[in-house]
Amino acid sequence: MELSFKNSKLAKVLNSERELLRTYGPDNGRRIQRRLQNIADAGTLEELSKLPQTRVHELGGNRDEQISVDVRHPYRLILISDHDETPRKPDGGLDWARITKVQVIEITDTH
Repeated sequence: MELSFKNSKLAKVLNSERELLRTYGPDNGRRIQRRLQNIADAGTLEELSKLPQTRVHELGGNRDEQISVDVRHPYRLILISDHDETPRKPDGGLDWARITKVQVIEITDTH
């Protein structure tokens, strides 16, 4: 999948091993790197969701249309579709099989 970042500050941290390890610690930094690689290697969001360790799921409420990808408790990568027009199923839900571009908007604890 194509991967982008919400802003240049987040891109700087997530594109630099040194910054990742400094910001999130050695263990979580490496796990975040692995998840970013998983996302980049997947063709679609649906393909990514088939990796059990990622526990990809849609969020609700004030995080509607955001997608959570597990890193290691309590950290989650929060993604949104980065298409000009978000691919949707006939019922209006996100069409994971057609989402090929995502944007990382944050790394957080959603619980």
